[in-house]
Amino acid sequence: MTWSFSLGRLFGSEVRVHVTFFLLLGWIGLSAYSEQGLPGAIENTVFVLALFACVLAHEFGHALMARRYGIATPDITLLPIGGLARLERMPSNPWHEIAVAFAGPAVNIAIWAILVVIGAGRWDLASLADPAQEFSGWNFLGRLALVNLILAVFNLIPAFPMDGGRVLRAALCLKMDRVKATRIAAIAGQIAAMGLAYLGLTSGNPVLVLVAGFVFIAANAENQDVAMRAVTKRFMARDAMITSFEALRPEDTLETASAAVIRTTQHEFPVLDATGRPLGFVTRGDLFAAIAAETPRMKAVSMLMTNDIPSVPLTAGLETVLDALHKGAPAVVVTTKTGALAGYITSENIGEMMVVKGR
Repeated sequence: MTWSFSLGRLFGSEVRVHVTFFLLLGWIGLSAYSEQGLPGAIENTVFVLALFACVLAHEFGHALMARRYGIATPDITLLPIGGLARLERMPSNPWHEIAVAFAGPAVNIAIWAILVVIGAGRWDLASLADPAQEFSGWNFLGRLALVNLILAVFNLIPAFPMDGGRVLRAALCLKMDRVKATRIAAIAGQIAAMGLAYLGLTSGNPVLVLVAGFVFIAANAENQDVAMRAVTKRFMARDAMITSFEALRPEDTLETASAAVIRTTQHEFPVLDATGRPLGFVTRGDLFAAIAAETPRMKAVSMLMTNDIPSVPLTAGLETVLDALHKGAPAVVVTTKTGALAGYITSENIGEMMVVKGR
């Protein structure tokens, strides 16, 4: 994910933090400082860090359960609104998907239960919901327990993209096809998002409005992704590839590439060696950024080229291509048996194929 950086690897997954997380941390710290002084700022900042440690544990619940079914989790990213475990794929077996979805909230419930046992009889229950109360280690643990319980309940709402929505989709898959089941769960998610937005607006809570926007967009994205994958399963790479395009040589200059941008509608330009083998891609965005930075026009395009481009044969399934595109590649190269470029595929022309071929 862009604008995120790695904290290292844990249990086989890379743990990443989005830069906006630190904006949230700073905002909470400053708000607490203005109301409660330095002790309050420290306590609230530590509490947020503890909370996100629980969120990370939640995501690892999904990741470790998915591993039981042979599904890897390349990375987990912490965002201001929670965490995101990027599974290699979702389980095709509905019961497996239910187990993976439940694993995250189960971790929060386990944390809640442990904290309840530790703090039983020591909490001032009346002050747990009031962070302005004088600091107490026991109340700190009590608030953390309460938030973990809320996280578990919230995530079990039967609507995408919450875990409960995945459980709903998996249960519906026992009776209908995955596309229809996803559409129903996504609609439920968007209805829930509108409810959250209304609650946030009427209560003056901007965080709820932000969460509602995320839920609405994520539900729609999941619905589109599943629909697209249903189409791609019926086609191969050769059915979707772009075969009419203008290519560049690695020694071509930025001036040459700029002229190609003007006379074509391409958003990406394959860079080929003298034998026609693909070396990488140069995108319009790369060129515009170089021009804006006043890079000399006689510099070779090889200095802008994205080298790490996935390659598939003509007969590869289109779903494989979609997986590669979702990992951030600007395009996927389709090659002949000799390794020469036969064409390339982008997310845009897969979407166009969906419109032409129908869902």
